[in-house]
Order: sequence, then C-alpha cells, then structure tokens
Amino acid sequence: MEGSSGASEHRDARATTLLVRHAELLITMDDARREIADGGVYAAGNRILEVGPTKDLPQQADTVVDARGMLVLPGMVNTHHHLYQTITRALPRVVNAGLFDWLIALYDVWRGLDPEAVYTAALVGIAELLLSGCTTTTDHLYVFPNGVSVDDEIRAAQELGIRFHPCRGGMSLGISQGGLPPDELVQDEDTILADSERLILRYHDPHPRAMLRVALAPTSPFSVTDGLMRETAELARQHDVRLHTHVAEAPEEEAFTLRRTGRRPVEYLEDLGWLGPDVWLAHAVHVSPPEIARLARTGTSVAHCPTSNMRLGSGVAPVVEMLAAGVAVGLAVDGSASNDSCHMLAEARQALLLQRVARGAQAIGPREILEMATREGARVLGRDDIGTLAPGLAMDLIGLRLDRLPYAGALHDLAAVPVLCAPQTVDLAIVDGRIRVWEGHIVGLDLEGLVARHNEISRRLAA
Repeated sequence: MEGSSGASEHRDARATTLLVRHAELLITMDDARREIADGGVYAAGNRILEVGPTKDLPQQADTVVDARGMLVLPGMVNTHHHLYQTITRALPRVVNAGLFDWLIALYDVWRGLDPEAVYTAALVGIAELLLSGCTTTTDHLYVFPNGVSVDDEIRAAQELGIRFHPCRGGMSLGISQGGLPPDELVQDEDTILADSERLILRYHDPHPRAMLRVALAPTSPFSVTDGLMRETAELARQHDVRLHTHVAEAPEEEAFTLRRTGRRPVEYLEDLGWLGPDVWLAHAVHVSPPEIARLARTGTSVAHCPTSNMRLGSGVAPVVEMLAAGVAVGLAVDGSASNDSCHMLAEARQALLLQRVARGAQAIGPREILEMATREGARVLGRDDIGTLAPGLAMDLIGLRLDRLPYAGALHDLAAVPVLCAPQTVDLAIVDGRIRVWEGHIVGLDLEGLVARHNEISRRLAA
C-alpha cells in the first residue's frame, strides 16, 4: 500500500480517496460482465467513482493499493448464516445426524448460550468470512436464552467492519404445542414482535451503501405458529424491511409441514403472505417444478447452502432449475454447526461441484457461481449498491494473489481459479472503503486471543 508514511496507521482510517490499481484481472460483475486486465478501481470515501484499465484511472489517491499479481473481484455476499453456531462446531453427538436429530441434540447445548458466547462466536464467524472473501453477511439468530440478543452480534459486526444484515429470528411453537424446539427455548410472540420492532427502529438503515439493515425471520414452519408468521410479515412491511425463513430444507420438514398444514412448504408460505420480492428463503432443497414457478412468479429469492445440505444429508437443491426460471439465488455458508466452516470460497466450490454431480458437467460454470456469490447475492438481499464494481456503488472488493502454491498451473482462465482450485484466504478485503484484510490478516484483530477465548467457551458449553 502506497501514499502514506506507514501503511499500518492508515488501514483502519477511511481514506478520502482510495485507488486499487494494476490488478492482473479485475472481474467487475457489472451489467456488461467486464473482465479488465491491468484493471483498477478509484473511490472516494465508501463510493466507487471509476472502474477500468489502470491507465485510464487517476494516478494519485490518499491511499494506493498495488494489486499486481492479484485477481480482484467484488466482495462476496453471504445470504444465510447462524453465527452463534461457531461455538458448537463438530460436536461428536451430531456428527452423523440429520436435520431434526441434529437440532434436537443442539437445542440442549444452546440453552447454555449467553451474551459473551454469542458475541465471541460472531467475532469468530465474521473473521472467517472476511478472510474467505465475504464483505456482506446476513445472520439468523433464533435462540435467546440467558439475556442473549441480536445486539451482541451487531456489536461484533461493527467492530470487525463487515456489512451486516442481522435477521431477528424467533421460535414460538414448543414441543408441548406440536413443534420441535423445547418449550424453554421458545418465546412469547408479543416479546418476539416487540424486540423485532425495537431492532428495526434502533439499527435499520435504508440508505444507499448502508452498513446495517435488519430483517425479520421467524425460524421455520416447525418452530413458529401461523399467527406469528402473519404478524411478522405485517410488521416487516409496515417498516419496509425484508423477510427471511427456512423452507423445504429436508424431507422431514416437508413431511412435518404436510402433516400439520396439509400443504407443501411453498404453498403454505404463500397462503401466509410469505412470498414476494421482499422475501428470501434459506435452502429450498425439496421444491417441485410448480413451487419453483411460484417462487419465480412472486419474485421470491433463495439462499443456497450446499455444504450444509450435504453435511446433514438433506439433498441437492434444484439451483440450475431455479436460475433457469428466473429465481434469484445467492450463496450461503449456513450455520457453522451444520457446515463446520464459514468459508465463502469453499461454498462457491461446493456449489459448483454439487450441481455437477446432480446434473452433469455442463450444468453450471465458475463464472455463474461467482455471480451467485456477488451480484446475485446482493439481489437476494434487495440491494443494488453492492456485489458489483461500478461507479456509484459501495467500495467493497477482495483480492487474491495468484502466485500461491494451490494456483500453480491454473492461470489459464483467471475467473475460474478461485472456484475450481482449493479454497484460499484472501490477501485483500475492502469494505465500505476501509481496508479490513491486508496481506492475509484482519486489521486490528488479535486472532490468536480470540480463538483461545472462543475455545474456552465452546468447551464449557459442550461439557
């Protein structure tokens, strides 16, 4: 990094102007899908002003990043997650469990969560996301024991400087009422709705290039009532925020919904007013062609979670068919206890391979996967200001050095490299015009100390 007396003292401060130049290849993901050799991006504050060949850009800026030998692309967008689950990764009791058995076993552990555990878990998950090229993430928190709140995760996101879409989840249908979760983990519906409105009024920012937007997210058909679904939709639309939930993740969920409501999951959601351009759904693995058509017709989006779906044996989402129908599909790492990682480039690779296993080698290509991870992810979240490198949009980008061992012999089509080759840590990540990852390290974070504290909490919970 050039243009300062010492790079380290400027990495946390927003530059008045910022120039990233001489990228080996700049993948813009703009409307023309330009890929620019020796490309660069010039920004002022958090806003991109110019994108193009380095020779055509301003040659001076307050901060200059030399991206020679790097592949540079838009920051990736993670469309579904459960950050608190980093604290319960790879627990022996759920290693071989399917969705419902996995949840039932982990509910017992999650009773022990407290604000420090959720905050620390979020720091770990966000750090892993940043290092894997994610600059915008959602999160879906739906367990609130011992004073836990969404604020705990928001604090972590603000400290690490990631763009954040927290989703206020909630469970109101306990086991005594025919739901899946234990009664002591569900909340009164008035409490859920009141806290949902509190979060919107305190944190939601509707302005362009916003760093924090709130969504409302009753957890799943097997953990909430019809009434909560309807009232949440009304509240969200009153405040013009988005709606999110799980749907059709596993065969047992489909069976539960049919048994309880007499309808398939997507039909059930439509009857509740839960399809539309302000809704995105996690998983959508077990959806039929007519249900895909409903999603497309209503403008409902999908978060695809390939690793989690494989880990729990849930099945293969019909991503190719959804894309062909015009459904917006973004990538997601899902919960860190059903994925055991928060790595966006790993998720991109898995998405490619899973669709090819199910539908053949011609089913989908690396560029389509990168598009899902960037501009399509932005579309899923209802955003037109991220996911693309173009004038007027947010200055969110990532860079990967190409001279690393796992990329040796693979530099024939640079756009394919990060998807086809082994998933790597990014060397550069800029979020909202601020350098958050520099030379492969998160700026200002004591990662060793964080991991040690996280492991202490994890051991206590598991015990």
